[in-house]
Amino acid sequence: MTPSDAAPPPTPPSDGSMVADAPGADDSALAPEPVAATLPGLVPGTGPDGRPRPDAPLVAVTGVTGYVGGRLVPELLSAGYRVRALARSPQRLRGRPWIDDVEAVEADASDLDQIRAALEGVDVAYYLIHSLGSGRTFESRDRMTALTFARAAREAGVRRIVYLGGLYPEGEDLSPHLASRTEVGEILLASGVPTTVLRAAVILGSGSASFEMMRYLTERLPAMTVPRWVENRIQPIAIRDVLRYLVGAAAMPPEVSRGFDIGGPDVLTYRDMMQRYAAVAGLPRRVIVGVGVLTPRLSSLWVSLVTPVPGGLARPLVESLVHEVVCDEHDIARWVPDPPDGLVGFDRAVRLALRRVHDAAVSTRWSSASAPGTPSDPLPSDPGWAGGSLYVDERRVTVDASPAALWRVLESVGGENGWYSWPLAWRVRGLGDRLVGGPGLRRGRRDPWRLLVDDAVDFWRVEEVEPGRLLRLRAEMRVPGLAWLELRVEVDDDAPDPDGAGDGAPPTGATLDRDRWRRPPAVFAQRALFHPRGLLGQLYWWSVAPFHGVVFGGMQRNMARAAERAERARTDRTVPAAEARA
Repeated sequence: MTPSDAAPPPTPPSDGSMVADAPGADDSALAPEPVAATLPGLVPGTGPDGRPRPDAPLVAVTGVTGYVGGRLVPELLSAGYRVRALARSPQRLRGRPWIDDVEAVEADASDLDQIRAALEGVDVAYYLIHSLGSGRTFESRDRMTALTFARAAREAGVRRIVYLGGLYPEGEDLSPHLASRTEVGEILLASGVPTTVLRAAVILGSGSASFEMMRYLTERLPAMTVPRWVENRIQPIAIRDVLRYLVGAAAMPPEVSRGFDIGGPDVLTYRDMMQRYAAVAGLPRRVIVGVGVLTPRLSSLWVSLVTPVPGGLARPLVESLVHEVVCDEHDIARWVPDPPDGLVGFDRAVRLALRRVHDAAVSTRWSSASAPGTPSDPLPSDPGWAGGSLYVDERRVTVDASPAALWRVLESVGGENGWYSWPLAWRVRGLGDRLVGGPGLRRGRRDPWRLLVDDAVDFWRVEEVEPGRLLRLRAEMRVPGLAWLELRVEVDDDAPDPDGAGDGAPPTGATLDRDRWRRPPAVFAQRALFHPRGLLGQLYWWSVAPFHGVVFGGMQRNMARAAERAERARTDRTVPAAEARA
């Protein structure tokens, strides 16, 4: 796709500025009932208003910005539990659909005083923290964080800890990451607090790293050579069943403190999983040839090139597949009985995941957690920031489109919609970033047109989003410094008075009235900011600055044109309807 021919972004419903939730025809399959509906008698249940009762048990959830934690919170609320969401930066939770129903508390799980205070009054604490793909010191970091959390839970009087770990074979040398997760489970079991350790293998769900790896390998490679370990048996489990076990574990009696193997009804090889995925997705049968020369390291490098999963995350996933991971027992059913219709099978789990991907209903992704080693510093509000130089490339242009149309283009940037300028340069930059260990462009987006704070957008992360007004992205690519890209919608004060512009309303929190939100023109303000680190950072900025006119200037022009095309298309639809009413 060339910049000048870039198509307008996916068009949300025209009932206003933002995309409304619009379930499809197969809504029952896409959004099944909460898991609590299959746990009668195990969960407290909600009050008459559908919310947890004031005297309901209080649960604390760590890892709420991650893949599992972000999905567990609404399930616990639906089950009738009061929820305290623990996060190092609670502001990262803004925009989550459940944020107004929980108590968000700032707490670092590795800080004893902070986490102990955060666990005061808590009945059940969910430990959903691990350092998958987080550098060479992850083992000691995982160990110390688990020891700190265990002590804090004991001293705060927590009645149960629930931990989601990895399924592993007994008596084998485990990969470093699987061994670390096993050690964390043992630390929590020795905490003196009754603990439930759930051990799962591959988790099947829209947005999970394991699912995305399998999906992209199968879709992109009609023929492939694979290591011999693809013949190892695996017992995958659907994310829905994982969430069901996590919710049900909160009600276990105090005398139960042990680990449980959890898995779905199918035991398959990885080769079988790829072939069955292809069948469910309507793809031809894949040609898969096994060879013995691909080590886990080489395999993870190949995975990082073919799929959006970066090498640092692909390697522990690949290493875990070297082992046969099949449940040795199903004792969990004694306390959390299987649902009436049985556990979700592989084919149905894939169908549900693909439907969510197709309908842009992926609530969390593996990229929801920040990439290891990436900057987390917020954009300094003072241009004379004491931290040193802050270089700025700033551009403004008036757009013959309404603020609503311009905002839709800005909020949909990245992912499959691209970056609206010099696609080859963006691809080369993304490939270069992956080669040095960065995320590159392949992370894409969780949703094609809506963004929340902390969403990943290719090699950026959303630092701030003010609907209808501001989108600020923080760079997670490998650069010698800190970088931000800010896209802003402003109002042209010289715009004419309303003349019967189209319907719709500005998003909640916007300062524009209904007419002005839907009426051209608008001002598109764009800023690229860079805080260099040392001499290398200075050299980096001045080496790329000559290209900003092509990259950022072209990006601004093409986004403005896309907004103007969308505005003309909306006007063409609106005017005949108005004439017909007249």
